Amino acid sequence: MTPEPAPRTSRPAAVLRKPFTADTWKRVAYALSALPVGLLCLPLALLGGPADRVQRGLARALLGVEVEAPERAGPARGLAHAALSLPLNLIAALVTVYGWSLVPMNFGYPLRPDAHPETDWGGPTLAGAWLTHAVPGGVTFLLLMPWIGQGLAALQGRLVVALLGAGGGRGPAVAGALLTAAVGGALAWPILHQL
Repeated sequence: MTPEPAPRTSRPAAVLRKPFTADTWKRVAYALSALPVGLLCLPLALLGGPADRVQRGLARALLGVEVEAPERAGPARGLAHAALSLPLNLIAALVTVYGWSLVPMNFGYPLRPDAHPETDWGGPTLAGAWLTHAVPGGVTFLLLMPWIGQGLAALQGRLVVALLGAGGGRGPAVAGALLTAAVGGALAWPILHQL
């Protein structure tokens, strides 16, 4: 007799549950901590410290990325990862902060000091303006940010494996990280001008 397969979760249910999973919030924690840890690892590696172990440990703890340490581990790998991951980590942190901050900002529209329902989208009533902000802004970003975070975390994890692990594949991982950082920087320009 074969065991019964586990019940499958429907895709809509999985999408709706994704913002509330531990994995999503571990990725958020990694996106927010990878930049300061990387910045601290620059001088640590220059002083000959265990920057590579610190960065592998952070990826293991928050992303679940198991990286086998190379036979000849040393400060050079930690320095390379800390320096080359900085642009990607900066973009990941900015996207994470900006995207997740849009969720409470739009759900909490009536509490915002800059809320003017009579002239804002969805006005002239408070209910109309709130609905117009909460659904497209709040719900959309609540459901979208876990997937964006998953993509950024996958790139960050590949970079950890490529630069701090025993295997190869450094070129594609570094190129992908730098390309993502360049695209993110180009997209950040209009957003910064909007603020």
